[in-house]
Amino acid sequence: MSAPPSSALSSALAADRLGSASVASFALTAAAPLMVIGGVIVAGWANVQVIGFPLGILIIGAALGLFTVGYVAMSRHIRNAGAFYSYISQGLGRPAGVGAALVALLAYNLLQVGLYGIFGAAANGLLNVMFGVDIAWWIIALVSWALVTVLGMARVELNSKVLLILLGAELLIVLIYDLVFLANPGDGGVSFAAFAPDNLFVPGALGAVLVVTVTGFTGFEAGPVFSEESRDARRTIALATFGGLAVMVFVYALTSWSLTVATGPDHIVEQSIAHAAQADLIFALAGEHLGTVFADIGNVLLVTSIFAAMVSYHNTVARYTFALAREGVLPRPLSRTGARSGAPVAASLLQSVVGFAFIAVYALAGWDPFLHLFFWLGMTGGFGILLLLAATSVAVVVYFVRDKRGENVWTRLVAPIIAAVFLIWAAQQTVRDYGTMLMLEESDPVRWILPGLYLVLAVIGVIVALVLRSGKPALYQGIGRGVEAGQTKTAANPAAEADKVTA
Repeated sequence: MSAPPSSALSSALAADRLGSASVASFALTAAAPLMVIGGVIVAGWANVQVIGFPLGILIIGAALGLFTVGYVAMSRHIRNAGAFYSYISQGLGRPAGVGAALVALLAYNLLQVGLYGIFGAAANGLLNVMFGVDIAWWIIALVSWALVTVLGMARVELNSKVLLILLGAELLIVLIYDLVFLANPGDGGVSFAAFAPDNLFVPGALGAVLVVTVTGFTGFEAGPVFSEESRDARRTIALATFGGLAVMVFVYALTSWSLTVATGPDHIVEQSIAHAAQADLIFALAGEHLGTVFADIGNVLLVTSIFAAMVSYHNTVARYTFALAREGVLPRPLSRTGARSGAPVAASLLQSVVGFAFIAVYALAGWDPFLHLFFWLGMTGGFGILLLLAATSVAVVVYFVRDKRGENVWTRLVAPIIAAVFLIWAAQQTVRDYGTMLMLEESDPVRWILPGLYLVLAVIGVIVALVLRSGKPALYQGIGRGVEAGQTKTAANPAAEADKVTA
């Protein structure tokens, strides 16, 4: 696909186009409830084989709530499409920020391209059941890829409207399922065994549960990525982030618990193993209690929710790429935006090229689209986000230690410190149990290679930043500052302004 002519491009995102509901739609659809419970959590039950995912959801939700306190406070003072990258740059220094940026690009790209696997598998099953048609997963994935590519270059408010419609329908059907499952418990009664600590804190499994759960929440942090395009960003980002996270915690905990009730907690693992590849456990139970019509509606909404998540992640990846290119860390042509749409067109096209390449490689190699594309890459992407959450929590503390900026002690110290301690511990647990999560043998090098990619990229990022500091000091001074960097260039005393950011 050829790039748009230069006359149709500019170098700025469209401002003042998104309200709180629109920004929240990107967060909530990135963490699509049907996909997370029906795909991620069910696969987690099947692979990790412990019951306590609902308790894990509550624990991770509480930790992310504490994280969000400091994260939103940073968004009030730093308005940049490269949220993690910018916050870590201004908190822990530019070299750490560039390292974090490369980690973020890999993590979000893995999350985005991994969705092509589950979309192809889920849509293939739906077409087979409803029309008796068997179409290869990669053909279906390419159709969705083309649609995502087009939407990625469209006006951001068009994307948000599509996402809000799909999200509303999805939440409605999920709540109907939950009520029916709780009203028809398996094994004779409603059980709270899924919330019992001894069903979560199992040796060799805790880290796997934590990263699977964190992956389910990935997307809640997307609000500040759209801060440059939001109306009244200080208020909009806070409402969207806290509101989106609250909805996720409620829906995920309720739905995952209701599934254990419907199957009986002693049977949720075996049922998940039987239905993981098709991601249809929730629909099989719905069909049993509500009939095939409601099951088919849910299947359709699963496919649309995966598509919505692909659109959301695509937009996030494109904006991170744009933010890095605008500051010269990546090639500057990638910062070009559509003059009419305001979308990061060049960065969006690059992400589409990456997505196409992954679909082609997995199709030619004949690899399993659910296990190897969706689950392996998705969980690895989720681990990358966990690392970024931990680093950002530390960055928040350091940033406000240098300048309180009117924030109270809870916002700038207590909440982010507690979040940082928990998230660092969770990352350590995840590395330890990585092989369990992916169902790998102890001797399989993949259990170290996949998480190790982030260490390699972080080191490369630090080296790149140090090279820029030596060879291009003016460019180096603008790292992590986004729009502010552009304003600084016209300031009367640019050097004094640059000194406000950590070296």
